[in-house]
Amino acid sequence: MSTPPKSDPSSYFPSIEKKYGRPVQEWLELVRTSPLSKHMELVGWLKSEHGLGHGHANALVAHVLRGN
Repeated sequence: MSTPPKSDPSSYFPSIEKKYGRPVQEWLELVRTSPLSKHMELVGWLKSEHGLGHGHANALVAHVLRGN
């Protein structure tokens, strides 16, 4: 039995831009320059300080932490 492929966080990017009205590159730069470093800390920060939903925040953080 094969393992299902992991989803690509970038598949969320068009809906993030549409919903929040900012280019994804701005969101990614916010994550990269944040003083926080842990995944869930960054997700919580994007949710509380910037109003992102959990899935969108998680996708951005996962993309950055994967080295993209």
